[in-house]
Amino acid sequence: MFRSFPSRDLLAELDRLHKESQQAFDLSPSIRGFSRGRFPVIDVGSTANSIEVCAFLPGFQPADIEVHVERGALVIAGERKRDMPPKDEKLSEHINERFFGPFRRVVSLPDDVDTDAVEAKYRDGVLHVSMRRRAVGQSRRIDIQ
Repeated sequence: MFRSFPSRDLLAELDRLHKESQQAFDLSPSIRGFSRGRFPVIDVGSTANSIEVCAFLPGFQPADIEVHVERGALVIAGERKRDMPPKDEKLSEHINERFFGPFRRVVSLPDDVDTDAVEAKYRDGVLHVSMRRRAVGQSRRIDIQ
């Protein structure tokens, strides 16, 4: 006559698993693009004079991050080492949400980027790459005579 309902934690866990499975198979573009679940998380913006890219890489050393421009694309690559003890030490892992392993993010660049004027700075876990635009790509007002 009385129903026993599953615990609230179980329902919350089922809801979380449902959302994760939907995100794993959802390939439709959103306002933020296709970047769900990718590492590192990046922001890309532009000004009249430059293209700005910020990659969030906490815990890295600048020497562990590779940044280069090739064939009209900015490439950010590296590898996050596993911080946990090796599996052979009988580690019981309960939660593993941090990404580890090799990564590579590629950002397509517009044609007016000057690949000889690229600066990369790393501070407080944020890689900031600034790429200057060539003057030929910038618009200017033409006065009519």
